[in-house]
Amino acid sequence: MSTNELEITTGGLSYKVSDLSPEAQQQVTNLRYVESEIARLNAQLAVYETARGTYKSVLKDLLPKTAQ
Repeated sequence: MSTNELEITTGGLSYKVSDLSPEAQQQVTNLRYVESEIARLNAQLAVYETARGTYKSVLKDLLPKTAQ
């Protein structure tokens, strides 16, 4: 087995992707895509949460110090 060959592990068992059926290989591709999209969205969410915190902080500094 090549050290560059893709393997998946599930249920405590490892499988070489090249040994899987075409249908199973497609599901591996689907999972890899979805996992990369989740990672991308989590990174995007982190940016938005940082921006939200900054906006709240700036707003707090701009509000009058006593309520009317």
